[in-house]
Amino acid sequence: MSKSTSSISHTTNYDAQVSALQSGCFKDPFSFLGAHELKNNTTEIRLFLPAAINVKVNIKGQLVDAVRYQDTDLFIATLPQFPLLPYQCQVNYPQTDVVYFDEYSFSSALDEQAMYLFNEGSLEHAYQHFGAHFTQLEDVDGVRFCVWAPNAVSVSVIGDFNYWQSNRHFMRFHPASGVWELFIPHLKADMCYKYSITTQHKEVIEKADPFAFKMQQAPGTASILQHKAAAIALDSNAMANRAARNHIDAPISIYEVHLGSWQREQDNRYLSYQELADKLVNYAIDLGFTHLQLMPISEYPFDGSWGYQPVGLFAPTSRFGSVDDFRYFVEQCHKANIGILLDWVPGHFPSDPHGLHKFDGTHLYEHADVRQGFHPDWNTYIYNYDRPEIKSFLISNAMYWLHEFALDGLRVDAVASMLYLDYSRKEGEWVANCFGGRENLGAIECLKQVNMRTYKNNPGIMMVAEESTAWPGVTQSVEHNGLGFGYKWNMGWMNDSLHYMQNDPLYRSHHHHEMTFSMVYAFSENYILPLSHDEVVHGKGALVEKMPGDDWQQFANLRAYYAFMWAHPGKKLLFMGGEIAQRREWNHDHSIDWHLLQYDSHLGMQKTVKALNHVYKNEPALYQLDNNPAGFSWIDNNNATQSILSFVRFANDNNDFVVVIANFTPTSYQNYTIGVPQDGVYQVILNTDDSEFFGSGIAASNNKNNLVHAFKSSNHGFNYSIDIALGGLTTLYLKKVNDE
Repeated sequence: MSKSTSSISHTTNYDAQVSALQSGCFKDPFSFLGAHELKNNTTEIRLFLPAAINVKVNIKGQLVDAVRYQDTDLFIATLPQFPLLPYQCQVNYPQTDVVYFDEYSFSSALDEQAMYLFNEGSLEHAYQHFGAHFTQLEDVDGVRFCVWAPNAVSVSVIGDFNYWQSNRHFMRFHPASGVWELFIPHLKADMCYKYSITTQHKEVIEKADPFAFKMQQAPGTASILQHKAAAIALDSNAMANRAARNHIDAPISIYEVHLGSWQREQDNRYLSYQELADKLVNYAIDLGFTHLQLMPISEYPFDGSWGYQPVGLFAPTSRFGSVDDFRYFVEQCHKANIGILLDWVPGHFPSDPHGLHKFDGTHLYEHADVRQGFHPDWNTYIYNYDRPEIKSFLISNAMYWLHEFALDGLRVDAVASMLYLDYSRKEGEWVANCFGGRENLGAIECLKQVNMRTYKNNPGIMMVAEESTAWPGVTQSVEHNGLGFGYKWNMGWMNDSLHYMQNDPLYRSHHHHEMTFSMVYAFSENYILPLSHDEVVHGKGALVEKMPGDDWQQFANLRAYYAFMWAHPGKKLLFMGGEIAQRREWNHDHSIDWHLLQYDSHLGMQKTVKALNHVYKNEPALYQLDNNPAGFSWIDNNNATQSILSFVRFANDNNDFVVVIANFTPTSYQNYTIGVPQDGVYQVILNTDDSEFFGSGIAASNNKNNLVHAFKSSNHGFNYSIDIALGGLTTLYLKKVNDE
């Protein structure tokens, strides 16, 4: 065997292959690189190693020189027989020596059955197959890379480990699935990588990994190698707790949080996941919330998008720490028996060059037709839900968050924009479906599949739709022609009630229906009443600043409104800052104004929310029949003149009920009479006008225990009545305590 490493002339002409390798465009590298038997029964091992000086191949402990092909970076070792695979190479570079296993001496590690399911649209755990995974192949440690790019001419893995050279690690193409894969030995965690993709137009583009478990922070755009930890496992008690706290008859009070601006350190530094696990979780528990809902934390480049333009759908943002830190945060929620929901964004994705747009040079993830594939409101791209691979991608992403982190559920963003082909479009700007309608049939089927599969595989979770239209059956089961969500945001209630509250009390009598209309449809879906971040941004002002009147009246209005909301059928959601009546509109770059708690008015609002959560969780009448007409009865919904609403909430046991009276004018009443369901003694269990809450301190009764005695008198369709003192801009809850 020759020991010479000088350039020699070779009997076979490999100039075309070398030119393709040098350019970084080689579609079938395994057909040329690695070990190949020749017609004369000898074997060539071909290695393309840019910048290498000398190369040797280790065959059973014997070093064989690889000879440089002409003046190129191709090296060829000639052997008398085919070697055992895999084999090692020793490479001398100008400043270092490297010993490595040849990537092209490994067989494919692709799971063909999984690829079939991926192409079919039913691969529920695609993230276990795609992306970069530390694994062992043929007893060698390394990373298996896998990416879907069916229309690419060539794909290479580039990264720290190969000096970002696109002509070093060409991937193997599988035409049947459109997938590229490669096993690279001996890589380390935290190395950065991307895919270098040559398009059909010979353009070379660099893309981050759609399935990466970690991404660089902006302005970086690379994916980062990460060891994938085992999924968080819930024991039987934790599973039972999750199912109980998410049940349709459970008290659900959600605190919506933007992790980057809930609280910051004095230098404006973000709190870490670990710090938030202590401070945020304990704060939510202290205020009595049952769930935390995090605005999107899938990695996103632009802070101003609040996470709603994600690039790394499988990567918890590293703004607040590592994946393990996020796991710790989730585990602390589990230990505290507080639910954790994530905002999930399957409706669109941003145009960042390293993202999904024209991923392989074609409109792979998005529709090619701009009338279907581009979102005019957000300048983002819309997934092509008709492609089965996109269904697999989104289904597996939902499964990733729920399975790997054992979350309570996902709040699905902008569902209406997914359901309608003409959403936010003028005539002529959209394309009808195959039946001539405006329904996005692919998106509908995708949502159904996501819901069916997530519920089946993650018992006890809740899937929540932010859906702003009257689409029927959002929370109906798929078997009954619904979308299969567990809950839907009640945007109609939110819009109507906020509009009512912003009116001066002088004019509220003309808008009385805005507070009563929600009961016409209250039981048509499983609703959550949201006062979310969307109501306190973009010039809308803070909640307390929406309220009319002087300073005292603004706070009284908001307290009365919150108490009305907590008594109204439907689960509850409040965005951070609302519980302290923050005066400034929410700004993602700044913390909540915690210093306001030094003032009695703001501290009183916080105490009000805490009291509401306490009463809510302790009174089954306020939550058990949220979705059943038997759980609600108007006492008086027609008193528009005085702008007073009164109703009863019933528990499963109809002898267990709460009477609610809401006065939405500043006028106080000494003896306000309403009918009640039964005779007996009633106790005021919440009064938003209590001086502890910064109210005027008007008690509903002269009795020191706030007891009110019913008397025989027919009113509002009931045989018994009560007289109470009712403060202005006040909501009262009363509960019957005995029959004497």
